[in-house]
Amino acid sequence: MAPSSSPIEPNPNAHPSNIITAPGQNYRFTLLTPQLLRFEWSPSGAFEDRASTFALHRGAFAPVAHRIKDNAPGAPGGTGQGGFEILTEFMHVDYDGKEFSPSGLVVDVKGRTTLWGTQWRYGSEEKVGAGRKGNLGGTARTLDEVDGRCDVDVGVCSRLGFAVIDDSGTMLFDPASDWVAGRPGREAGYVDGYLFAYGRDYRAAVRDFYRLSGPQPVVPRWALGNWWSRYYRYSDTEYLALMDAFAARNIPLSVAVIDMDWHYTYDERVPHAGWTGYTWDHSIFPDPAGFGKEIHKRKLKMSLNDHPHSGVHHHEESYEAMAKVLGHDTSEKNPILFDPTSKKFMDAFNGVLHRELERKGCDFWWIDWQQGRFSRVPGIDPLWVLNHFCFEDNRNVASASDSASKEGQQQQPMIFSRYGGPGSHRYPVGFSGDTVTTWASLQFQPEFTATASNIGYGWWSHDIGGHMFGVRDDELVTRWVQLGVLSPIMRLHSTNSRWMGKEPWRYRPESEKAVEAWMRWRHRLLPYLYSLDVRAARPGGEGMPLVQPLYWHFAELDEAYAVPNEYFFGSELLVAPIVTPRDGRTGLASVKAWLPPRMGRFVDIFTGVIYDGDRELTLYRGLGEVPVLAHEGSVVPLDGERVPGNGAENPQRFEVLVVVGRDGEFELVEDQGDDGEGLKKEAEEKRGEEGAVERKSFVSWKQQDGKLTANVAGRTWSFRFLGVTEVPSGLKILVDGKDVTSDANVAVQAYPEAPGLLIECSPGLGFAKYDIAVEFGVADPQLSVRDHRQKVEEMLLSYQVEFALKDKIWKIVEGKTPGNVKVGQVLALGLDEVLAGPVVELLVSDIRGWGA
Repeated sequence: MAPSSSPIEPNPNAHPSNIITAPGQNYRFTLLTPQLLRFEWSPSGAFEDRASTFALHRGAFAPVAHRIKDNAPGAPGGTGQGGFEILTEFMHVDYDGKEFSPSGLVVDVKGRTTLWGTQWRYGSEEKVGAGRKGNLGGTARTLDEVDGRCDVDVGVCSRLGFAVIDDSGTMLFDPASDWVAGRPGREAGYVDGYLFAYGRDYRAAVRDFYRLSGPQPVVPRWALGNWWSRYYRYSDTEYLALMDAFAARNIPLSVAVIDMDWHYTYDERVPHAGWTGYTWDHSIFPDPAGFGKEIHKRKLKMSLNDHPHSGVHHHEESYEAMAKVLGHDTSEKNPILFDPTSKKFMDAFNGVLHRELERKGCDFWWIDWQQGRFSRVPGIDPLWVLNHFCFEDNRNVASASDSASKEGQQQQPMIFSRYGGPGSHRYPVGFSGDTVTTWASLQFQPEFTATASNIGYGWWSHDIGGHMFGVRDDELVTRWVQLGVLSPIMRLHSTNSRWMGKEPWRYRPESEKAVEAWMRWRHRLLPYLYSLDVRAARPGGEGMPLVQPLYWHFAELDEAYAVPNEYFFGSELLVAPIVTPRDGRTGLASVKAWLPPRMGRFVDIFTGVIYDGDRELTLYRGLGEVPVLAHEGSVVPLDGERVPGNGAENPQRFEVLVVVGRDGEFELVEDQGDDGEGLKKEAEEKRGEEGAVERKSFVSWKQQDGKLTANVAGRTWSFRFLGVTEVPSGLKILVDGKDVTSDANVAVQAYPEAPGLLIECSPGLGFAKYDIAVEFGVADPQLSVRDHRQKVEEMLLSYQVEFALKDKIWKIVEGKTPGNVKVGQVLALGLDEVLAGPVVELLVSDIRGWGA
């Protein structure tokens, strides 16, 4: 039985020189950085040095340069009014020495954070949602039954320049007992808070949040593919047949989630409501271990739902084993109550109850705790205990799906559970709860996901398509799936209503086709997503969440705050999700977007349309498309297979998207190698602590030289230069310095869909590892100027409007006047915005084309 003690190795004791207090005093201040201040008030004079769920690593910070100005009566140079001041490079703390109050504890944040200056007074934090002038928000514990927007807690980013995390009531990690503890006996007035005074340097605030609380862990590669999940009473044959139906349609999956009906629920032996259970229902799963093997044979990982609240009752197969470990009297068949405050119980919960089910195929647990924050020990939140100890237990146990050769290795740990508060980012993946199936719910989720990054929470998984209630709307589900593909985790889910299953083939043909294509594209994204996943977990400030709000990068610009649904998806892609229905006349939906400055032009990776940056405009798309824009200098690695299979294995083919115009580079990270004996041997030699090796490939584009270089390992590599529509006359392709431009194993062609230049180098070149160079033969190459007349013609053809109106628009578009004149002519027709907008979007996309 694996112990539940924490291997997180907290470092909670701050450097002594950073602590400001005095014997017998009720206050204590700790400088963690020149911009991060811990402030404590204790009526009893006893302070807390143990690690909390939020603050693990106070000792990770170096001494902070500061000076103290003593204002006690008679102190030289002081005001004589009592108290003292603390001055750092970025903060000026003025404290009166008394119990904290708005007038007695004031911090000036140095620098031009706001036009009127920035001053925090204790207790004066502005709440989230005040016209986006204050705290920019964090996230919420759950979206259960949310229909539209909901309140979120604070994050560490604020337009006011300061944010406060209240850590006064959180659970503690107690080294003396090797367990957790509440904060008993903390009398009224006890304060333990953290002031983040980072101005509008939001990335720095989150960086130091991670330094204090710990980085995000690496999410297993397989978690980044498509998940199937549904609250439905499947039998084993039904579930496997469903998995095979996805495979038959070439729709890849990587995770199979079995909701609560895997165990006995309505059986007469169950003495409670049936939500909790630890015994497979043999009437529908007669051979659980065999079922688990069949799931794994299909290259899927399996998760089981666990509602632990009702404990372990006498009908459960593990009842006697649990009772023996816990010394529980079974003579009267009394239940073993769920007790998160007991280390002994949690050891048995993981090491006996869960372990037996893991041996039959469960790879990770869906911890579905919904019963609140309270336990028999004040301050110990059952959700926190479950998240922490189930995650750490998963870290140290090889799942039943691992081969014998891997037995005993550590794996990249994962659970699936709700958010518990600041610090929860250490236990991915987050389950956001049972949303209502409406457009209002969809419209809130992009902002909700991006805002969570303000509290470091980077791995939300939503019920894609909506969980319950609402109405049947195929367009809504399609747009939701697109958002899921462009989210940290893509998990289809719904309630057990016979009308709500999310199988793509249950929708109208147009939606079926779009959903299937997007689910395939999710698996094509895995090389990009996993590389960013590994990058996000790196300590030292480099790691950042996958989804980032635009204001993180453009904090000084109001436009960045006006598009809360728009976000950066990793370092290369800008996403403007569509969350409103189409117009019936055009068949197009729209989104108001902002294309930031300082990033050059942008290329839509699906349509090839090129857009100038530093502007606001409305983008229009059909049901199968969403604006996903790559800026100049972007390098995006994809799986080169157009139809990837199940699981999340390293690809045998790669396709790398490249946008010329600026320098760019990308470090591609892969899981442990199994693509050939040489690579497999290398992987075995370099196996890391988590049972995985980072095998890296580097792709770099140098704009001034017009040259791409790629240090890669075997397999087939394609490079697609988005927006380059002509083959450069001086194009040269070299492998290990050898000119292979004319080799039969090298193909140069126009890309058949979005305009671009495709160059492919196959393994027939005979190199296990090689350096590839693509030279354009011209310095500073630029994106091609597009002629959009054909695209406009196709768009007008589908318009459900008068033919005469189509003729008027086409005459303008086909004319010889400059683009800006054409825009004026279209607008002068007095059309509704939904009719004129799609044409105007193309006419104004790239100012270089205005002469045609």
